[in-house]
This record gives sequence, C-alpha cells and structure tokens, in this order.
Amino acid sequence: MIEFSLPNPNGYSQVASVPAGSRLVWTSGQVPVDASGSVVAGDWAAQTRQVMRNVGAALAAGGAAWTDVFKLTIYVTDTAELATVRAVRDEFVDLARPPTSSLVRVAGLVRPDFLIEIEAVAAVI
Repeated sequence: MIEFSLPNPNGYSQVASVPAGSRLVWTSGQVPVDASGSVVAGDWAAQTRQVMRNVGAALAAGGAAWTDVFKLTIYVTDTAELATVRAVRDEFVDLARPPTSSLVRVAGLVRPDFLIEIEAVAAVI
C-alpha cells in the first residue's frame, strides 16, 4: 500500500467527508452587494465581509449554517490581499474544523468593481 502525506494547510482542511444521510446545500457565488442591491465599495476586507454575510444568508435560506460548510470556492481578481481574505473568512468559518477550500484567481468577475466572489457547499446532518 502506498502511503500519502499532505501538508498542513493554513486555515482550511485538505479533506472532508459527508456523513451518510446528510442533506447537501449549495450556494450560488455570492458577490459584494448588500440587501439593498448596492455594491459594497472599496477595500478587500469590506467586500469579503459582505460576501461572507451573503453566503451566510444563502446558507440560512437553505437550512444550513457556517458550521455545516465543508467546501468553499473563492474567486479573487488579485492574490495580493490573500491575508485579508483569510482573516475575514476566519471570522465566519469553524476554525476547529475548517472547510476544504479552493482559491481561484480570475481575470475579472461579472462587474469590474467586484474583487471577490465565494460559493459554499454545506452538509446538514
């Protein structure tokens, strides 16, 4: 048998499994738009925080919570502020059991003033 070893990642899990009988909840990609439809202007922290709030609201609408999230996909237009994105993400996720995560740098999002978009998958037991 071949033995595999993975590095210990910063703020996310390498692997997550979904318990049998769980109900899965997927969110669409959430962007930095508040409930009134206004774009949260400006910096990475403000946009990331609004996106995470929107993901939380979408999860709640599907009957899930942040503690149920096992996968995040994060799309960013630049990786220079990755530390800021991680710090804000850590305000929301379960740090004792962080979700798996993918980060994708893209040339642009649907609007040029969007810096970040995040989608989540949760398993409600």
